[in-house]
Amino acid sequence: MKLKINGKEVESAAKNIAELSVELALTQQGTAIALNSRIIPRTEWETTALEDGADLFVIKAAYGG
Repeated sequence: MKLKINGKEVESAAKNIAELSVELALTQQGTAIALNSRIIPRTEWETTALEDGADLFVIKAAYGG
């Protein structure tokens, strides 16, 4: 399916956000994901289904100053 991640269209086989995080090799620590402008708590990643055309925004915490 096609997803829009941080403004870029990508192909993905992920069925939910947890699978997408593995597919994108995201670290669990310091990563937040918004689906259609709503932050999804990490506890809901496995139960939040993805649909074709979903708009996601991935935020990674950066250390330093």
